[in-house]
Amino acid sequence: MDLYAQNIIEHYKQPRNHGRLAEPKISGKQMNRSCGDQLAVDLRIKDDQIEDLKFEANGCAISVAAMSILSEKLIGQNITEVLAINYQSLLDMLGLPVGERRYKCVLLGLITVQNIILAEQKNPLRTWDDLM
Repeated sequence: MDLYAQNIIEHYKQPRNHGRLAEPKISGKQMNRSCGDQLAVDLRIKDDQIEDLKFEANGCAISVAAMSILSEKLIGQNITEVLAINYQSLLDMLGLPVGERRYKCVLLGLITVQNIILAEQKNPLRTWDDLM
């Protein structure tokens, strides 16, 4: 099995930062209507930096693994850096190509986190196409 595919399976079976925060600063949910994947994310932000993040997911291996991998990257990152991440950045983190029909599976975690932050800032929310 390919090393990158093994990484996806490992993150799916044992997702990092899985669960809920006892005292989140902000939270949000998102659903991929094309397949039914669902994600809930809790964030604790301090001094414009993600201090902690937890998530619960009900979805395919790609969406859960992508959120797990993304969560490891996001903790400690500045909000401006988080809002600059796009689809290609996330594919680079995953390390493997993903079929065109699965792009929303890859982006579910990212759009959820970015829209939680944008809603808190009272800014317009992102669409799936905004991240492409």
